[in-house]
Amino acid sequence: MLTTLRPALLFCLVLSATSFVPAQAEPATEPLVPVEGATLPEIAIPELLDLQTEPQLSQPADEAPEVSIPQTATVEEPTVTPGADLATMVAQLRSPEAGSRELECLATGIYFESKSEPLAGQLAVGKVIANRARSGGRFPPSYCGVLFQRGQFSFIHGRSLPSVPRTKKQWQTAVALAKIVDQGLHDSAVGNALFFHARYVSPRWRLKRVASIGNHVFYR
Repeated sequence: MLTTLRPALLFCLVLSATSFVPAQAEPATEPLVPVEGATLPEIAIPELLDLQTEPQLSQPADEAPEVSIPQTATVEEPTVTPGADLATMVAQLRSPEAGSRELECLATGIYFESKSEPLAGQLAVGKVIANRARSGGRFPPSYCGVLFQRGQFSFIHGRSLPSVPRTKKQWQTAVALAKIVDQGLHDSAVGNALFFHARYVSPRWRLKRVASIGNHVFYR
């Protein structure tokens, strides 16, 4: 019995041994490449932006765009020939616009009080208005203030200047004389006179008479 079983046991042992022997890996059919020399395959990346049609970014809000400001034209005042006579100065300075409110008042006073007088007489009237403005407290300290002082000039009504014909030569002459008086470009025979009246009236002022020019008599 044992003799019969021995071959069967040996067969089972042989079969078990061959079942548990690990399989041998087959040698690689392709040679291995070192890491240093390995190259990765190129992968195509689709173009996401067209640089030629890419929209421009808007300017940041905190950066204000540059704005070109047109240069204001500089108005040059006409030059006056030094030492020129009064008629030449007036011809050089005639203008429809006085250039300031104060000169407008001075020119208006000259125009309405003496536009028919000779140039020396108009200059004298402008000089009286300027003398009053510079009298140091006796009269208002401005040409407009002197003009609007109550009861002094009959052509003034209310608190506005009367309209003037700016295209007329007489007005432009008054503007020129106002500039001459304001800048002291020409002396007047009336000096520091503060008052004047027409020849056809006789107010009997107790003042010093300083000059008589055209149709006006001037006092200090």
